[in-house]
Amino acid sequence: MNTILRETGTIKAVRIHSFGGPEALCLEDVAAPEPGPNEVLVRVHAAGVNPFDWKVREGECGPLPLPRTLGCDFSGAVEALGEGVTDFYVGQPVFGHCASGGAFAELIAVPVANLAPKPSAMDDIHAAATPLCGLTAWQALFDLAEIRPGQKILIHGGAGGVGSFAVQLALRQGAWVIATASTRNLYFLRLLGAKQVIDHTTTRFEDVVKGVDMVLDLIGGETQDRSWKVLKLGGRLVSTVSEPSQHKALICGVRARKVQARTSADQLMLLGDLIANGEINVMVEKILPLFHAPEALEMSRCGHVRGKIVLTIDQR
Repeated sequence: MNTILRETGTIKAVRIHSFGGPEALCLEDVAAPEPGPNEVLVRVHAAGVNPFDWKVREGECGPLPLPRTLGCDFSGAVEALGEGVTDFYVGQPVFGHCASGGAFAELIAVPVANLAPKPSAMDDIHAAATPLCGLTAWQALFDLAEIRPGQKILIHGGAGGVGSFAVQLALRQGAWVIATASTRNLYFLRLLGAKQVIDHTTTRFEDVVKGVDMVLDLIGGETQDRSWKVLKLGGRLVSTVSEPSQHKALICGVRARKVQARTSADQLMLLGDLIANGEINVMVEKILPLFHAPEALEMSRCGHVRGKIVLTIDQR
């Protein structure tokens, strides 16, 4: 990763000027952002890494304008308030999500709707690991699938960022949770509380699972294709990866949707309270400094991460 010397009035940020691999990332100095009306300027202490970040880097998310600062999830403290902001104060600990990026930097300006107060019992590392994965799991389970106590849920890829949230949230709702993972993550899933774990490297899930109320598909491809047969009549398939076939859903007598997480301050506050109270644990496998962003994104791209990767921002 190229490093550009810092200048007065600038901040450090990880950016791309062209799409590509790890070599496309630059740690450079950029003009410090200023909050606009109804925006808050946040001093970033930690930033969560998501698959979305390396997909943006590689140009998989469309013709986005460049150069671009990566990173969507962050935790830190309010640095300044834009015009019309009354719900936050300077110095307040906060965390949030900004789909347009900008979190892999010392400062980020975000709309107030993208931000929630950070509970005192929640540290910056775990707060930064929460927004996108936590919101995706919440909205898949409750907004789209409307899961209820006693229902049977199959979660593909339960050891990842979204999966680890989903397993715990579904269990808290009183669901019977079945989760798939690779061999090394089976024990991890049992620690999360999954009632049944399946090693996808040795067992075809459809051979041991039938009649589930919901499938949460975090894998896509042939895993999604094989999931239709395990759903009961009236069940729901929700995918974070690809739009499920509505034709297949109709034939199987089920509902199917792709979840596209939306920012919700209210849901962030609910998740923050659950974490602060110890009802949900945030799984962080790796903590790296900001200048290790290329390594962090490659770890995410290669998969098999337990929970999340988080970057810390030096506040010198």
